[in-house]
Amino acid sequence: MMMINRLLRKELIQQLRPARHQPRLFYSTMSTAQKPILLYTLGTPNGVAASIYLEELKAAVQGFDYDYQKIDISKNTQKEPWFIKLNPNGRIPTIVDKARKDFPVFETSAILLYLAQHYDKEYKFWFNPETEPNEYSDMLQWLFFAHGGIGPMQGQLGHFTRAAPEDIPYAKKRYLDETKRLYGVLEIRLKDRDYLAGAGRGKYSLADIKTFPWVRLASFGLDEFPLVKAWVERSEKHSASAAGLQIPPKV
Repeated sequence: MMMINRLLRKELIQQLRPARHQPRLFYSTMSTAQKPILLYTLGTPNGVAASIYLEELKAAVQGFDYDYQKIDISKNTQKEPWFIKLNPNGRIPTIVDKARKDFPVFETSAILLYLAQHYDKEYKFWFNPETEPNEYSDMLQWLFFAHGGIGPMQGQLGHFTRAAPEDIPYAKKRYLDETKRLYGVLEIRLKDRDYLAGAGRGKYSLADIKTFPWVRLASFGLDEFPLVKAWVERSEKHSASAAGLQIPPKV
């Protein structure tokens, strides 16, 4: 009888004790199912630059996916305390990397470079700094050219032509002239090239992804910049990029 009781107790303990492999399987399933990147965005040139790259990664990198949340800037959602904790500057886009302990990243160019570093391991849309140092530097130069030049100047042009509470001809002319000057720089760069960075005719990269969402919205049109116009059309033909331009969907 004592032997039977001992065996029954041993069997009961084994049934109640969780299998050692169960937690490992549970966490593996969770990490595989969870989309690593959460994008807070709106359909602005900066916002769609982030969603374009995320869509390109989704198409090119097996298993990669992301979620997005629309931020209503008309309600100043980006200024609410929860958002300021993610981005003290209170601007979109901002991402949170769920796979890296909810690490937040803000500023469009910083987001693009972060995604490249952690998720574009095969250098689909950027260049290896070790084996392609010149191409990598080219990409950074044109990325920052857009970040510090085209974006701010064209943004100010849009403000003074559409949103300023009073008509200021000097401001409108200043920012129109400077935006066109910057487009002229792109026109020079795109002579005998398809894309901004890379050897030969170039490769579609972060430099293009950051820049063309601004240029495609030029209020003055692109007829006086034929190479730039062709480059924008070429960039828009990338199917994943075209999908990224629609994030978040217009309702």
